[in-house]
Amino acid sequence: MDKIHSLLLRQIKRYFGSTDPLPKECPDFINAVNNAYLQFDSDRSMLERSLELSSQELIHASSHMRAAYERIVNSSVDGIFAFDRDCRYTVWNPGMERITGVSEDKALGKGAFDIFSPFQETAESRFFSETLAGKTIVAEEKLYTISGTGKQGFFEGHFSPLRDESGDIMGGLAIIRDITERKRAEETIQHMAFYDTLTELPNRNMLYDRLLNAIRTDSGRGKPMALLLMDLDHFKEINDTMGHHRGDLLLKELGSRLKCVLFAPDTVARLGGDEFTVLLPRLAKLEDIHVVIQKIQDALKSPFMIEGQPVEVEASIGVALYPDHGENPDSLLQRADVAMYRAKETGSGYLIYDVKFDEHSPRRLALIGELRQAIEKDQLFLHYQPKINLKTKYVIGVEALVRWQHPKYGFVPPDEFILSAEQTGLIHPLARWVLKTAMRQSQAWRQTGLNLPVSVNLSARNLHDSQFPDHLAELLKITGGMPEQLELEITESAIMADPQRALEIITRLRTMGLRLALDDFGIGYSSLAYLKKLPVNTIKIDKSFVIDMAKDEDAAVIVLSTINLAHNLGLKVVAEGVETEKILDKLSTFGCDEAQGYYMSKPLPVDALTRWLKESPWRLK
Repeated sequence: MDKIHSLLLRQIKRYFGSTDPLPKECPDFINAVNNAYLQFDSDRSMLERSLELSSQELIHASSHMRAAYERIVNSSVDGIFAFDRDCRYTVWNPGMERITGVSEDKALGKGAFDIFSPFQETAESRFFSETLAGKTIVAEEKLYTISGTGKQGFFEGHFSPLRDESGDIMGGLAIIRDITERKRAEETIQHMAFYDTLTELPNRNMLYDRLLNAIRTDSGRGKPMALLLMDLDHFKEINDTMGHHRGDLLLKELGSRLKCVLFAPDTVARLGGDEFTVLLPRLAKLEDIHVVIQKIQDALKSPFMIEGQPVEVEASIGVALYPDHGENPDSLLQRADVAMYRAKETGSGYLIYDVKFDEHSPRRLALIGELRQAIEKDQLFLHYQPKINLKTKYVIGVEALVRWQHPKYGFVPPDEFILSAEQTGLIHPLARWVLKTAMRQSQAWRQTGLNLPVSVNLSARNLHDSQFPDHLAELLKITGGMPEQLELEITESAIMADPQRALEIITRLRTMGLRLALDDFGIGYSSLAYLKKLPVNTIKIDKSFVIDMAKDEDAAVIVLSTINLAHNLGLKVVAEGVETEKILDKLSTFGCDEAQGYYMSKPLPVDALTRWLKESPWRLK
C-alpha cells in the first residue's frame, strides 16, 4: 500500500501541483476519482487526469485500482483509445465501438491509420505525431469514414501524451465525441433559417444578408447593382381555382425555372407568397438588367404543367438600383416594391424605380430605411387608448398603438411607416416588438393591481405567416403574459386576401386561449360570409360609420344592424371613433357593448394613462 500511495501522490502532485487536500487512504482516493468523473462526465481534463496512469504503473497497482480504471473507461459515453509509440491501438473502449462499429478485438494492435479515416490524411496524422512529441491537440468537427462499412460522421477530440514512471512519453490518449447528430441538427436549423422550405430557394433572411454584404463590399465605391422584385399576376385566382396545393406546386416549379436561367453570384430568393427577388450584385453595365429580365420572361412563356393541367403565368417586376435608389437593404426592397406595383398597375411587365412612382415623400422613404434601427434602438413606444363598457361605464381594456420618436424628425405618426413596413417585410419585427412591449406593460399593470387587458393590431402578413402562432407563444413565455389578457385585432381585408390560410392561423391563435377581434368591420363586402366560420370574440365597427351616425341616418341603421347581427352570432361589439356624448348615448341605446374614441380619451402614454385612470370618471372597476 505504501508503494501505491507514494505513486498516487507523485501523479497527483505532477498534474494538480499539490497533494493537499488528498485522501490519505488509497481506496478513498479511488472513490474520489470515480465520483469526480461521474459528476463531471463532460469535463475532459478531469477524465484525462484520471486516466493518465501508465501501463507500467497499472501493473504495480492493486486490482482495486485497475478495476476503477476499467470502470471509468468502459462507462464513458465518449470514445476513449490509447496508442503506443508505433501508433498502434492499446486501449479501445465500448464508446469507440459505438462510434466506429469496430469491436475491441479488431482494433487492438492495429495501426491507427487503418481504421479511422481522418488519420490517413497527412494534415490529420499530426494528431499522433504531435501528441507523441509531447503536445496536447484539440480536434474540432472532423469528418470521418469507417473503413469497410463506409459509415461517415463528425467527431471532436482531445489528444494528450501518456508518460511512463520516469516521465518519458510512451504513447498517447484520445477522448473522442461523436457529434454527427449535433452537426446535422445545426445544419438543419441553419437551412431552415436561411432557405424557403417550399422552393429550397434562399429566403428573406438570406437575401437580406447577401444584399447587406454586397453593399458593405462595395465600400462606398458606388459600383452598380440591381434588386428585382417579382410578383405573379392573378396568383390568387390560381389558388382559388386550383387550390393551395397546386398553387404551391406552381411556385416550386417557378423557383426551379428561375434557378436555371440565373447563375452565381446572382441570388434568386422567395420572400413569401408569390413574391420572388433577384439580386444582381455585379452589373458590368445597367443595360444588363434588361437582358436578365428578358431571360426571366422567357422562362415564364411555356405553360406550367401542374398535375397534368397547363397553367399560364405572367409576372410584374420592379427594379431598384444601388446606390441610385437606396444605400441599404430596406430602402432598396421598398423601392423595388413600389416599381413592381407600378408595373402591375400599368401592365408594362417591368419598370425601373422612379421617384414619381412613389406617392410618399422623400422623408417617408428615408424613414423606411431607418425603421429597422428604430425597432432595435427602442425609438418606438406605445400609446394606449381605453375601451369603455357601455353598461357599467368602466374601463375594460386598452388598445396598444405604436408611435415613433425619431431623433431627427421628432414624432412620426404611424401612417407614415406602417404601410411601407408591410410592403418591405419589416412588419414582422415591428409586430414582435409591439406584442412584447404590450405584454410586458400588461404584466406591469397587473403587478400594481390594475387588471388591464391589451389589444394589439395584426397585419395581413402576420395573419398569413404560418410561424406567427409559434412566435407569439414564445413571446408569451418570455414576458410571462397571460393569453386571456391579450386580444388580437385583425381586419377584413387581411382575412379576404387569403381566407383559407387566414382561417387556419386564426383557429390556431384561438386554441391558444387568445381573444380575437375583427377590426374595421363594415368597410369590406365579403366578411359576412365568413363571419360564422371565424372563431372571433368581438367585432369592431369601423369609425367611419360611427362618426357619421350623428348626421346620417343610414349610417345609424348600419350600426344598429351590425350590432344585432353580432349579438345573434354570440359576439360582442366595440364601436370605434366615438367623439361626442350624443353618439355615445345612441350606441348605448342600440345595445352596443363597448366603445372607444376621443370623447372618452385619446391614446395616451403609460404615465398619462395611469393618471387618467385615477382622475377620469371612466375608470377601472
